[in-house]
Amino acid sequence: MGELAISTSAAFQVFLAVLRRPSLWRIAMVVALRLAEPGWWRRSPFLPLPPADYLRFRLLTNYGSEAPPGDSLADDVISYLRWCRDR
Repeated sequence: MGELAISTSAAFQVFLAVLRRPSLWRIAMVVALRLAEPGWWRRSPFLPLPPADYLRFRLLTNYGSEAPPGDSLADDVISYLRWCRDR
């Protein structure tokens, strides 16, 4: 797979978008832990992040070969979390 990645500023925009919506905090944690790479607590940066190959695959299938802008990614993550919460 290509070098498609999320910029630090886009990741921070997603974090802020979730932070501004307390009603999504619980589901955001559930989703993060479900997608987290096994043993994430043993490796730096000690965050429940998904495996890089999985993240690249999801970005490629959703956005094509270009990395999404931060605001678009944040909106999509919020929509996904609402869908997870409401289903």
